[in-house]
Parts: sequence; C-alpha cells; structure tokens
Amino acid sequence: MRSALLALAVSAALAAPASAQTLNVATAGDQNMVDYIKDYLGPLFEKSHPGVKVVAVGTGPGDSGSQKIFEKLSAQKAANAPAWDFDVVVIHQKMAGDMAKDALLAKYRGDIPTGKLVTRDTAENSLGADVSGYVMPMFHSQTAIAYNADMVKDVPNSYPELAAWAKAHPKQFGYNGIKGGMSGVAFVAGWIYAFGQDGDKLLKGPYDASAKAGWDKALADLKEFNKNVVITPGNAGTLDMLNRGEIAMGPVWVDMFYTWQADGKLPPNMKLKLVAPGMPGQPMYYAVPAKAAQKKLAEDFIALATSPEVQAQGIVKKFNWYPGIDAQNLEGKLDKADWNKLFTDITPADLSSKGKPFPIAPYFNDILESYEKKVAN
Repeated sequence: MRSALLALAVSAALAAPASAQTLNVATAGDQNMVDYIKDYLGPLFEKSHPGVKVVAVGTGPGDSGSQKIFEKLSAQKAANAPAWDFDVVVIHQKMAGDMAKDALLAKYRGDIPTGKLVTRDTAENSLGADVSGYVMPMFHSQTAIAYNADMVKDVPNSYPELAAWAKAHPKQFGYNGIKGGMSGVAFVAGWIYAFGQDGDKLLKGPYDASAKAGWDKALADLKEFNKNVVITPGNAGTLDMLNRGEIAMGPVWVDMFYTWQADGKLPPNMKLKLVAPGMPGQPMYYAVPAKAAQKKLAEDFIALATSPEVQAQGIVKKFNWYPGIDAQNLEGKLDKADWNKLFTDITPADLSSKGKPFPIAPYFNDILESYEKKVAN
C-alpha cells in the first residue's frame, strides 16, 4: 500500500506542462521541507532558468521518508530504467550511506562551484559510511547547551566543567535522558565523546564491539551526574523548564531554541554554548540519483540551493538552521541582526571545531543500550 501511494504521489507530481523542462525534486522531512522547495527555492530556480518547471514531492518525515526514496530508486535500478523519476533527492544521514553503497547516487559535488564551500566531515562521512562526492549538506541542525545568563555566571566551556557545575548547583541542569527527544540523546553521545575512549573511532569506525567496555567509567560518572540533575519530559520539556526558571541550563536544538525565542516563549536572557569537545548535530543532504534524467539541471539546482546567498536568506533567516556550507561563507550575506542572532553565542569557528555528527550506527546503538543498562537503572 505504501509503495502504491508513493507511486500515485510521484505520478501526480510529475504531471507538468508539456512545454516545460521539468526538474523533479523528492524530499523527505516535514511539510516545511516541501514548502521550502515549492514556495521559495523552486521559484528562485525557475526565475534563473526560464522554461524550467520545478516539481516537488514529499515522501514523509523522519528516516521513513528517506526510506521511500530509497525504495523508489532501488526499484527503478532493478527494472533497468534508462532514466529515473527523480532528479534531486533530499535525504537524511542514515539513508545517504546506503544509497551511495548501492550505487543509487551520482558523484557530483566536485562538479559544482559550491562544493568547495563545505569542509565539515558530514560532507564526507555519514554515520560511518563514505559519502564523499555524493552529497551536499542542505543544512545542519545542531545541539548546544542553553543557559539562563542571569542564573549562570560561570558558564562551563567543556563537559568536565559542566559536570563540576552541575554538582555545585544541584537540580539546575536538566536533560531528557534518552527518552522523548534527541537533544538528550545528543548530550549523552557528547558525554561519551568527552569521557569515553577514542572518540574519533566512534565517528568514523571501524566498529569494534568490545569498545563499549571502555565506557564503564564514563557511564558510572554519568549515573552519578544524573543524581544532581532534572530529567525533563523531552526537547520541548527542557525548553519549557528553562522558560519557567525551573532549571538554569540544558541541551537543546539550536533551531528550536531560536524559534521559541522569536515567538516570545523564551526570554532574551537565554544564551547558548557549544561545549568541548563537542556535541552532535545532523544534516539533511541534497543528492542526485545515479540515472537522473536532468543531471545538469540537478547540479545547477543544488549549486543555487547551497550558494551563500540562498543559504543565508533561505536556510538561516527563514528556518534558524545552521547552513550546510561552512558558516564563514555567509558573512556579509545576512544583515547584522540575523548574523548576530545565530553566530554570536556559537561562532562559525565553534561549529567547525565542535559541531560533531552522531556516532556510526552500531556505536550509536551501543551507547543507547549501555545507557539503559548502566545509567537509567
């Protein structure tokens, strides 16, 4: 049924005027992703490419939306279709590696002018899979520590300093453990990066099942840390408790933080800190299917979408996301207020040095399982 529904959606989306050259874009993610392409990026591209019609189809939120794109491309590959239905796909990290490994994507990053504007390892490595050349980050979501500047004068710069702060200020730090939201999961992953062994291996592999034995002290310390903190109901729950002054500090998604602040749901005295050695975030990727009918147009579309101007006005200003390309390339493309809002607390240099991906999938699963066994119990 799911495949049938997707086929209907694709058929409807591909119905464009016969006179137009059509660029078909499939995007996983929430409805705002579809709207971004349909209402903002598509018209911008059409204006610079007369005679081209951009048609967007959404495949649904979360990894399941990327899975549907994977299934569609796999079926067309198996059928030896000479040209596939999608020209550009927008996919999550987890599925990008599988698509590259299964020869469903074309290498194109080196062929577009904006390819050299991204140096973060998420453009090369996707949860342990080599995606170099196959993807361009659309944006980076990022976790960081939010804090009440009126309540926190000695702001921690690192995980060890944060642990000491929480011990000295009982019940003033809050996070959701690993339940109900990824901000807490990101905090736990960052804890293992800071206090576990060989953090770089967690990001790039290879996987060694025995590595988790080296986390015992880190997990024991985290269990002790939890005695001094508040376990919140989730991503929104942490923000709610910060807003009400029930806690003074906690991990949040940066885009959620700024959206809440813009909506008046967080006071202006709330600030952000990206602590060393770093905390995870995750990108969405632009990719080109291996047999896209409009490969050159697809490359032109992604080049526009990842240009400093569009990243500044579309990604940063409209959604409070961090750009997919390196942030320093946006300097001068945003007015001072927008630049200061997103890059004063967390600078481009902070993002480059302390913006981490999540661990590769098997280590990620080991961290969650180990937390349940050795911290939550």
